[in-house]
Amino acid sequence: MSPVSPDPLPRSYPGQAPALLARHMSKVFGTTRVLDDVELTVMPGEVHGLLGANGSGKSTLIKCLAGLHAPEAGAELILHGREARLPMPAGGARANGISFVHQHLALIPTLSVLENMMLNDLSVETRLRINWRAARRHVEEIFERFDLKIDPAARVADLSQPDRALLAIARAFDEVQTHAGQGQGILILDEPTPFLPKSGVDQLFGLMRAIVADGAAVIFVAHDIDEIREITDRATILRDGKLAGTVVSGEASHDDFIRHIVGESVDLFQNTQALPPAAPVVAKVRGLTAGQITDVGFDLREGEILGLTGLIGSGFDAVPEALFGVRPATGQLETGGKTLPAAQLTPAKAMAQGMAYLPADRLGRAGVGSLTLTENISLPVMGAFRNWFGIDWAGLRENCEALGRRFDVRPNRPDLTLGALSGGNAQKVLMAKWLQTKPKVLMLDEPTQGIDVGARQKLFVELSRAAGGGTAVLVASTDAEQLAQICHRVLVFAKGRIVSELSGSALTKDSITQETLRAHGAAPIPEVA
Repeated sequence: MSPVSPDPLPRSYPGQAPALLARHMSKVFGTTRVLDDVELTVMPGEVHGLLGANGSGKSTLIKCLAGLHAPEAGAELILHGREARLPMPAGGARANGISFVHQHLALIPTLSVLENMMLNDLSVETRLRINWRAARRHVEEIFERFDLKIDPAARVADLSQPDRALLAIARAFDEVQTHAGQGQGILILDEPTPFLPKSGVDQLFGLMRAIVADGAAVIFVAHDIDEIREITDRATILRDGKLAGTVVSGEASHDDFIRHIVGESVDLFQNTQALPPAAPVVAKVRGLTAGQITDVGFDLREGEILGLTGLIGSGFDAVPEALFGVRPATGQLETGGKTLPAAQLTPAKAMAQGMAYLPADRLGRAGVGSLTLTENISLPVMGAFRNWFGIDWAGLRENCEALGRRFDVRPNRPDLTLGALSGGNAQKVLMAKWLQTKPKVLMLDEPTQGIDVGARQKLFVELSRAAGGGTAVLVASTDAEQLAQICHRVLVFAKGRIVSELSGSALTKDSITQETLRAHGAAPIPEVA
């Protein structure tokens, strides 16, 4: 019997009222129905997964529950047996014991950690005075409980991305605790793990188990099937805006999940394209020192896909930033017959040498959320679409639509803003933005975070196609499975240096993971001569 059933009502919770029952949830944007009569049932004491392909409606459903979107007429939301008002009014979710961690964390970078921890309290309370000393003590107690080494006085803008994610999660856990003791708290985590190290994921899972042990419920939105299988009791799967079914997580295999997410079996991409022994070197990095990295050196060959990995904090992700001139650095880069001091690199100079860089921060440095897909995709090629009358906007829109079809952007509407897309579809747009330039060197930081398994394979095909055309690809990532699928070589970092290199038969998910953990205490290998 298939582990997936269209009936979302669990048989393992007899006599209990659902913590959350959402029925007939639909949402239309323009002429596009992104959510179509979806039902979601979550029980007290349950960790419930929510997953599906990019554009399947997961984030839209969460935003309807949060009150950020108004669902279509006929939608119902019942919390612990009581009907809740839709659309959810401002402060309504909090009043009903629902706390959220959204994809973009909802932190204000210019405020302190302490001020961000208090944001939701201050938004619904009227205070003439704030007892900052008591507030700081409370926050310190929370951080101590969660074992977070974060200074309450620090600016959020100065925190690492993992610390920002942990801060948002700690804030949400604190908010739901009030209701969890009554067995009525509901915590909704929308893609909380992409920026967390393995230790952070383990810590998060421990906190989730503690929350549900008190009778509260957790909705965990993720793309990582292994995480879903590990932490959830059941999972609801959406496909093309509709309910595909509900999975008992312990009874479904990895392949079962993939099949029901995409509606068919998916052949995982594997790079079988051998790198010619005589492939010319297109970039030589020597003595690169920036942030956490020291005296890093390596060669990058034409058509090569080279992975950089390590534990969070090992410094591997500083390499593409330094080479693109967005992080102060010393050392040198040899490319295009020129030797460029790293201290003098700028994005303009890097682009002039045929280099492109896609950061992990999709709606920050990588793209502009308030601009349309056409405007985002066109930024690096605007000069090619000028005519006697100025900018050929019709041509730009046609180019955007064609790239959208090629990269399977959903919905493929050039007039939409980048911020209106799901994280995975936004990443497809940004990948298309740079691949259309046919760069000599393409550098990517965590390129598949938040991207579903089917879309990943399509992006891997595009990267392989680019490499086959001569582009050298540098991928900085903590995803060992991804690196094993696409790379010719992987360099493992520890304490700011390259400590090992994997290639050939050693290039497997398990060996990359084991080497990353082993290398944390290893001595660095000599720099490339």
